[in-house]
Amino acid sequence: MELYDDVAYVYDGSLEGLLSAIFCAYAHHEDPCDVVVEGAFQPRLSQRISRIETDVHAAHRVRAGIQRTCGRQAFRAVLKASLSGDEQAGTVAYRFVRYAMDEGGKSAVSNIAHPSVAPMHAIVRSVNQECEHIRQFARFSHLKGNDMDLWFARIRPRDNVIPLVMEHFVARFNIQPFLLYDEGRRLVGVYDGTSWYQAMPDADLFLDRECMSSEEPLMQDAWRRFYRALSVEARYNPELRRQLMPKRFWSNLTEIQEGAPGLRKSTRP
Repeated sequence: MELYDDVAYVYDGSLEGLLSAIFCAYAHHEDPCDVVVEGAFQPRLSQRISRIETDVHAAHRVRAGIQRTCGRQAFRAVLKASLSGDEQAGTVAYRFVRYAMDEGGKSAVSNIAHPSVAPMHAIVRSVNQECEHIRQFARFSHLKGNDMDLWFARIRPRDNVIPLVMEHFVARFNIQPFLLYDEGRRLVGVYDGTSWYQAMPDADLFLDRECMSSEEPLMQDAWRRFYRALSVEARYNPELRRQLMPKRFWSNLTEIQEGAPGLRKSTRP
């Protein structure tokens, strides 16, 4: 039976923060029970809490070590775990890295029967599924005005998938600028036509009809008509619809909405 130190590592939620926590566990010869994001942790009775400062240099060392010892696929799994909305993802990633670095090596990621690998596979599978949902269900609107000609989409994913899906949309938009806005995290992926980056706006972003191109309302209406024309009333299956198109995405789906709101900064706090 494995014995863990009764200590919880709390980090800032970033990939570098998670890697810094893994570095500290080795450096301090500790084996924490929990590796969790600040604000999402409920400590157990008498458990010691260690808040980990993000150290980019230490994170780089851990990243290089994982890639060298366990392979790029293993590091990719850790990256996806760092973006997961699962509160246990940090602990799962830490357990996986300990096993992979100490025992598993480059075969660790394929040893899905191991108790330190199976939860990691489940988290990676969940994040991959969320990425696919966003690739399918992101609906862009064309905004055009003074010094503005771009496309804008609002999403509300369960995981922080913007770093994972931006390349997909960049490849399809080519040189056309666009914004992909995660309204839950207030995080926006910005593509300027040549490269992309992430930013955090000061306020929430909304669509405004005044910002839309003159063709956009017509195109949205045409899309809704097309969507409804394809439906077969006799085969309507709401349960299957919710399974294939989860209801949490409906608020930002053009075909579900009666109208579309615009790009303005909210006056809400």
